[in-house]
Amino acid sequence: MTQLSSDLHDLTVAQLAKALATRQVSALETAQHFLARGRAHSELGAFLDTQEDVTLAQARAADARLASGTAGVLEGVPVAHKDIFVTRGFASTAGSKMLKGYQSPFDATVVARLGAGVTGAASGAGMVTLGKLNCDEFAMGSANENSAYGRVKNPWDGTRTPGGSSGGSAAAVAARLTPAATGTDTGGSIRQPASFCGVTGIKPTYGRASRYGMVAFASSLDQAGPMARTAQDCALLLSAMCGPDADRDSTSLDVPSEDFTHTLNDDLVGLRIGIPAEFFGEGLAPDVRAAVDAALKEYEKLGAKLVPISLPRTELSIPVYYIIAPAEASSNLSRFDGVKFGFRAEHYTDLNDMYLQTRAQGFGDEVKRRIMIGTYVLSHGYYDAYYLQAQKIRRMIADDFQQAFKLCDVIAGPVAPTVAWKLGGHSDPLADYLADIFTLPGSLAGLPGMSMPVGFGAEHMPVGMQLIGNYLSEARLLNVAHRFQQATDWHTAKPQGV
Repeated sequence: MTQLSSDLHDLTVAQLAKALATRQVSALETAQHFLARGRAHSELGAFLDTQEDVTLAQARAADARLASGTAGVLEGVPVAHKDIFVTRGFASTAGSKMLKGYQSPFDATVVARLGAGVTGAASGAGMVTLGKLNCDEFAMGSANENSAYGRVKNPWDGTRTPGGSSGGSAAAVAARLTPAATGTDTGGSIRQPASFCGVTGIKPTYGRASRYGMVAFASSLDQAGPMARTAQDCALLLSAMCGPDADRDSTSLDVPSEDFTHTLNDDLVGLRIGIPAEFFGEGLAPDVRAAVDAALKEYEKLGAKLVPISLPRTELSIPVYYIIAPAEASSNLSRFDGVKFGFRAEHYTDLNDMYLQTRAQGFGDEVKRRIMIGTYVLSHGYYDAYYLQAQKIRRMIADDFQQAFKLCDVIAGPVAPTVAWKLGGHSDPLADYLADIFTLPGSLAGLPGMSMPVGFGAEHMPVGMQLIGNYLSEARLLNVAHRFQQATDWHTAKPQGV
């Protein structure tokens, strides 16, 4: 077997899959290479748990399947999982002290489908798990500063946030510590960190990917998705991740699996790109706007047409989201009481005090804040005034998108109002909340959305552009992103020092 001349970490998922399938490199060599890179760049804080023996055992099993002709479509390609997915053989903490050291007896559906499959046979894609990635506690945050296990640093500038809550995933992909990673997106937690770290990430239609084995934050919003360097790589991963799972996830859509790579090269002539006026108003930083505007001009060169549209309830998405999401979080997190599993306070007087002490010590400040907000809006006398009203406006926000899609095929705009800010730069939680204004509307509507790198802003920090599609239009979004990446090279840019 010949060693590849280029560094393995500079290969994309597609390139690695081809090299492994043609036996130019072994899965074991590849896993060892990426494990070494993870150790060499531990200062980024991207990984929360690695188990070398587990990873190498998976790699050897992948090599055996490659040799026997029973390989999956991504056999032997490394992947790392956001620590919101439960994963056998690795700690699954959701970035919280409340689950410190927790070992799951099963894999999340997404983990199983990307790996060897539920049965352990070659029924999955065959990817090899490198470890678990840092994230905001219970996926609550926009800067990856709410993890109980320390901050993640942005590989482009170690003094800046990688974004959140999937900051560990974005940072690990950008730093070439893994060719791909899983993330979750509740209100923008794949798209925003992808933008801040200069990688590509996609949140599929709500229900496309199973939520079984994802530690729940807000059940009507949480959705799994892949993060990688290219749209082609995301298409490969998403094809493996998606599919019905009704027996284990009641919110799973009864939609067959799809190969999202088949239409990647379709031309864009006649494509109608909707430009929401509300995404380009006051508050959008000039450097971000310049990068997005340049990308839109590139699309015009590719044959697309820009169409002005309106999403009039965009500003309402912030209060609506921060009523609905905390309400669902307060319900979901009530299971963490110190009785059956997870953290339990060491000193308490009775059962009620055990609950109080366990939650006071086990949850971080942001999680407590959202639990309190959620409990308040669900309480007697406030449920109708807040929660029900928020659900009504949520429906109206979804209707706004349907009106827009009568005029356009996809919607484009910025992911975030600014480039990545300094760590600790948003001491007021409301500043983080307001930074989600462009990603929240699509999440509330359950629409697919993605971020791809389109340039650099202030101090050479990455800028991502968001693409939003109608329900089940992931293939179209990936096609639109892929054609842009064929015409440009922003997605190939690499942080210094990695």
